Amino acid sequence: MAHVAAWKKDMVNDLVQEMVSKPVVAIVDVHGIGGQQIQSMRAGLRGHATVKMTKNNLILLALDEAAKEKPELAELKDQIYGQCAVVATEMNPFKLFARMESTKTAAPAKPGEIAPFDIVVPKGPTPFGPGPIIGDLQKLGLPAAIEGGKIVVKKDTTLVKEGESIPANVAAMLPKLEILPMIVGLDLRAAYEDGTIYKKEVLDIPENYYRDMFATAAFNARGLGVSIAFPAKDTIVPLIQKAFREAFGLSISAAIPTKENIEMLIAKADSQMLAVASAAGYTNDSIAARLSAAAACAPVAAAAEPAKADEPEEEEEEVSEEEAAAGLSALFG
Repeated sequence: MAHVAAWKKDMVNDLVQEMVSKPVVAIVDVHGIGGQQIQSMRAGLRGHATVKMTKNNLILLALDEAAKEKPELAELKDQIYGQCAVVATEMNPFKLFARMESTKTAAPAKPGEIAPFDIVVPKGPTPFGPGPIIGDLQKLGLPAAIEGGKIVVKKDTTLVKEGESIPANVAAMLPKLEILPMIVGLDLRAAYEDGTIYKKEVLDIPENYYRDMFATAAFNARGLGVSIAFPAKDTIVPLIQKAFREAFGLSISAAIPTKENIEMLIAKADSQMLAVASAAGYTNDSIAARLSAAAACAPVAAAAEPAKADEPEEEEEEVSEEEAAAGLSALFG
């Protein structure tokens, strides 16, 4: 039986202890992060999470062992490739993902790295004065010229397209042009919590996304419940209000007197009486005075309305009581 170094056993045991004792275990990609940056990121997570880096085969052994207590941890084995580390924490996966995203910074490209997006040198002045470097820029395919004592790029130029390998000469020139195309930081691949594995695509959501989504769903469900008259704790008050409005409108249109509508019914009857009196030429002094007062107010009301220039008059469409009630319901329901 081959001898296993003590440090390997200790590392596996430490990893197993972290995985079993902490509710959240994540696998993060640390490719391209320098040692000094790793230490800085660890310091930023201190007190919130532990970051352990070791050989992938040791991480796999630790996952197998920890899976005896938390079986779903074995699903994280698919994420063990390249340069990775194990993070154990009590933060929920969404907060952990957001915190790790905040550790990411722009960095210069290394020869052979894959461009994460189109690398474009923008039109305009460069940091360089006239000199031999103009030849180096032109060799890269940049339309460089000297203007006003500065080397300028005449038009926006794409040096490397997204997904292509970055050539060594381009990688060497980009920092000089103050272009840092790479993003380095702890990149969370997947996280375990309470028997569930959360992949990056699930965790990478805008802040408050789920809260807003549930709030919208609750609002829409309440609206649906009111529209179909479904009684529930959250719909009963608006349903009663809606029923009251509809009953009130019906009582007015049907002239059914109640203590709530009696004043409005009297006002409606009075208005209809004046209209009949005017049409019949009734000459009672008090009614005649009221009709005169109404006629005097009419020009003032007409003047307050905005003038309409030579617009064809639309024929007024008669609305039935049923349509009026439906419109009121739609407006307030």
